[in-house]
Amino acid sequence: MITLEQLDYGEALRYMGCRNGTADEHTLAMLPVCEQLVLQNCIPRYIYAVFDIRTTENGIAVGNSGLLLKGNDIRRHLTDCFAVILMCATVSAKIDTLIRRTQLEDMTKAIIINSFSGVAVEQLCDKAEQEIYLKISAEYADCYKTWRYSPGYGDLPLEHQKDILTILDTPRKIGVCTGESLTLTPLKSVTAIIGLSHSPVSPSRRGCVCCNLRNVCQYRKAGNHCVQ
Repeated sequence: MITLEQLDYGEALRYMGCRNGTADEHTLAMLPVCEQLVLQNCIPRYIYAVFDIRTTENGIAVGNSGLLLKGNDIRRHLTDCFAVILMCATVSAKIDTLIRRTQLEDMTKAIIINSFSGVAVEQLCDKAEQEIYLKISAEYADCYKTWRYSPGYGDLPLEHQKDILTILDTPRKIGVCTGESLTLTPLKSVTAIIGLSHSPVSPSRRGCVCCNLRNVCQYRKAGNHCVQ
């Protein structure tokens, strides 16, 4: 089971839109308290499955799951890949409750907690990805992997988010669901696709140019970005 013992302060500040990690003294003083609240309330969980893939005229067919990944960006992302890892991770509904409760008491504190919660789910995904790769290394020895690619990136339909949850049976196994809006609940949850290749993976562009939210993103308006 994955545990989170500390969270990245710099990333939390970046999520808050603090350029170059700058923040006022009051915000900086609240960081340790908010970090601990998030760590105390998060319950890191993830699930994954590995599927062979094949390229068709209409998209990337994922094993016998019935999922057909559509879009030119995911096709490029999975160039030379023979399989994919579908994964979902969450830090639990307790974090949603914590954020909502804090919003009624102290909005500044709630913003900091929300930012740390975003950091928590990303750190969980990083650790989960490492753990998954170790678990499958015997069967997929000497393979290379792509970076995580989520529904909604580029022209990959956000609707695939629901497909991944269904395939992985996340509502029953880790409590992650979605509705007509395709928003994940708990909110601090992530679905992702990781490609596996027998040859080194060419670096893919990642960032604003590949994101469907680039025209409305608050990070971009503040001169920041959400991926490295």
